[in-house]
Amino acid sequence: MPRDKTLSHIKVNQAIKEEFLEKGFEAASIRSIGARAGMTSAGLYRHYADKEAMFCAMVEPLIEDIKAWTENHTRNKYNLVEAQTEKKDIFGESFVDMIREVILPNRDEFKLLMTCSAGTKYENFIHDYALENQKEFWDAILYLKKKGYPVICIDEEELHMLLSAYLTACFEPIIHDYDEVKIDSYLNTIQEFFMPGWLRIMGIN
Repeated sequence: MPRDKTLSHIKVNQAIKEEFLEKGFEAASIRSIGARAGMTSAGLYRHYADKEAMFCAMVEPLIEDIKAWTENHTRNKYNLVEAQTEKKDIFGESFVDMIREVILPNRDEFKLLMTCSAGTKYENFIHDYALENQKEFWDAILYLKKKGYPVICIDEEELHMLLSAYLTACFEPIIHDYDEVKIDSYLNTIQEFFMPGWLRIMGIN
């Protein structure tokens, strides 16, 4: 945890973010971060224990927000099914909404996670996140099948490929740093392309 919450700490965080965005984790240096922040390397260590801790401090709040949104989204869907909500009202919210609500307000942190994390424990984040969602999606398919929904039988490898394609498509406009108008347009296209397929697999339409 940071040891200093003064204005200098805000300055340090800005320097860390700039350095990692420009060079990536592996090429970034403590000396360069210190120069950006106007302090010595020893001064930086009063804020963070090492370079890995600096990177984690930049991305972990976003990761926690992504996980919290995903868990809440999943819980809400199960509650709607249990309440025997009409099919058309069950899956109005989608992963695209999470991008708009959670990721877009934190674009720099997301780019760090997606493009600058090689050499950290988060370098496989998109793969790990896809696996987590694959398990949740698979459990949901089995659950809906038990509830009598006419789900489409696919195997877990097929599901993994579809989820990876979906996540990659959703993330690409942000990784390529498009403006908000383009991102919104592309997300709408992605939603229109993928959502009918997801609904069909889950026996919703």
